[in-house]
Amino acid sequence: MATRDASARSMADRLREGRWFGGLGARLEALAEAERDQFPLWLPVGLLGGIAAWFWLPDRTGWIGFIAGVAALALGALATARASRWEPALAWFGLVAAFGCALIWWTAERAAAPRAERAQAVDITGVVESVQPRAAERLTRIVVAPEGEGQPARVRVNIDEVLAPEGLAPGARVRFQVFLMPPAPPAAPGGYDFSRTAWFQRLGGTGRVGRIDVLAPASEQGWRATIAGWRTRLGAHIRAQLAEAEGGIAAALATGDQFGIPEADAEAMRRSGLAHLLSVSGLHLTAVVGAVMLLTLKLLALSPALALRFRLILIAAGAGALAGIAYTLLTGAEVPTVRSCIAALLVLAGIALGREAITLRLVAVGALIVLLLWPESAIGPSFQLSFAAIVAIVALHEHPRVKALLSRRDEGGFARVGRFLLGLVLTGVAVEIALTPIALFHFHRAGLYGAGANVVAIPLTTFVIMPLEALALLFDLIGLGAPFWWVTGQALSLLLWIAHSTANAPGAVAMLPAIPRGAFALMVAGGLWLCLWRTRWRRLGLVSVAVGAIWALATPLPDLIVTGDGRHVALRGPDGRLAILRWRAGDYVRDTLAELAAAEADYVEFDELPGVSCSEDLCAAYVDRDGRRWRILATRTRHIVAWPEMVRACAWADIVISDRRLPRGCNPRWLRADRDLLARTGGLSITFGQRPRVTTVMGEAGDHPWSTRPPPGD
Repeated sequence: MATRDASARSMADRLREGRWFGGLGARLEALAEAERDQFPLWLPVGLLGGIAAWFWLPDRTGWIGFIAGVAALALGALATARASRWEPALAWFGLVAAFGCALIWWTAERAAAPRAERAQAVDITGVVESVQPRAAERLTRIVVAPEGEGQPARVRVNIDEVLAPEGLAPGARVRFQVFLMPPAPPAAPGGYDFSRTAWFQRLGGTGRVGRIDVLAPASEQGWRATIAGWRTRLGAHIRAQLAEAEGGIAAALATGDQFGIPEADAEAMRRSGLAHLLSVSGLHLTAVVGAVMLLTLKLLALSPALALRFRLILIAAGAGALAGIAYTLLTGAEVPTVRSCIAALLVLAGIALGREAITLRLVAVGALIVLLLWPESAIGPSFQLSFAAIVAIVALHEHPRVKALLSRRDEGGFARVGRFLLGLVLTGVAVEIALTPIALFHFHRAGLYGAGANVVAIPLTTFVIMPLEALALLFDLIGLGAPFWWVTGQALSLLLWIAHSTANAPGAVAMLPAIPRGAFALMVAGGLWLCLWRTRWRRLGLVSVAVGAIWALATPLPDLIVTGDGRHVALRGPDGRLAILRWRAGDYVRDTLAELAAAEADYVEFDELPGVSCSEDLCAAYVDRDGRRWRILATRTRHIVAWPEMVRACAWADIVISDRRLPRGCNPRWLRADRDLLARTGGLSITFGQRPRVTTVMGEAGDHPWSTRPPPGD
């Protein structure tokens, strides 16, 4: 108490003296005093900023400069610190940011492992590390650690489920021949970078095999393989009790395996903003831990002796913690699930200590633990979506006005239910606002009606579907689970109906092209500023969010997208629809190009666009943009075009695109995107106009360890 009084007198003295730029210094000090409890929340933000800077900056010169710059800023703040709170806070923030950049750099270097440099047929003998059935695709995916020198550290291959041999399990020694592909970079700028993910997972190649020989079964299964076997059998049992779509979702809720859900239903869940229900995360762990904790508490309370002698809440929290850990292991212990489990354990520890169940400080501790253990997860959508949601929820419910509005009070049943529903709506809106920029940045689309759908879907999943599924599994032990499975199936059908109805509603999905990283950073920084401070200056975050949003919305749509192999081209027509060069392109290519173009995958053939004419081997197109006419030439077969004809066509064109090496005499007026150029740049995104702009995959990737492209094949 005396220390606090002395601190208050010291503050009063500083305010009277008006240090640090006179009145401004006094105001800043008063602000720091009001926000003193919020400063620790910025430690994980600094760590996150340092990690993100390493991914954003292109090469080691930028990384070293960032570390040196923020470290110097931190040391300068410490050197000039007097009695202010700001200098130490700034120093800690800078040091943590420098540490974050160094940490992810060290993590990336440590993850270095041999990988396939080019597509090639190889014979592989090795030990199976994991087996993942993908029921909806009718295949099995395995990860193998090859034996011998010069082989990748790990490879991932797919095999048709009917061809998977007996004994294919973790620990088994297998042999197969595969056409191994290097981990693929983004098909075009803004696309998913599998090569980056594979680097941190030490995956050196992928492929598909027609036959696998099991040389020796697993000698003895470790605990991981045992749990994986339980998970596989449990998923198969659940899918056998229900229809395909309902069974796939039920299996996902119980085991974390989403690969049994038909693509049409999975897409509806994504478009409706309900896809988070399929990924085992905080919602599911909360339901499991809460149910076990409540059940344990109620059962123990039946005994007066136990209730009088022991702290039942402590025992119930321990039971909930064990249930959370068991559920995490059963669902595969993936990083998002482990992250949610850590958060749940922190909440349970707070309850056991008599603290408030969940606060922003607990969220910050959880974020620090995750970022220290898995720094590469910071730039992934899973980390960003889950922590953005929980920060938005906690910040909303910690706001004094919201807390007063939603607090329990002596009122009638209808008013109580109405207040509960109001809380759900406010929470859903806050979460949707927080998640929309992240979804648009990573997936280029976001469901706009997710808040309304989640008001029904979250209680339905948490309080109806998951308890019914647990009862069905429990009664299956005595052969009486069928009635519970029928009710579970009806509830899941209702969930699917909500998803499809929401997804098919007019204007259900917002689409944007690749958002500039700067715009995304402004929106994230503004959102954190708004959520982590308490006083009025938190509103400055709205300015940052608004600037970032305007920048993102002002990003022009790409007119022409070329994949890194030069085979696939999407051209935007005058009406906004996309034309695709090779009509037989697969669904993955079509969906990827449409996503990056911020358009529906409702293609027309190339020669159906006005101003386009095609032969068997070539397509020529006129595109008028902002008063300028662009001439585009693209090859679409492997046939050799006569040299004089090709040279004349190149001279006519502004842009020439080909998946093969073009002759030196092919000199278009503006850009020759053949195999040689694309091997150096990766995929291209081109915006026409008076100031045309070309964005490349390699320009975005920089000189990171995974971004070195293999040389073009012969």
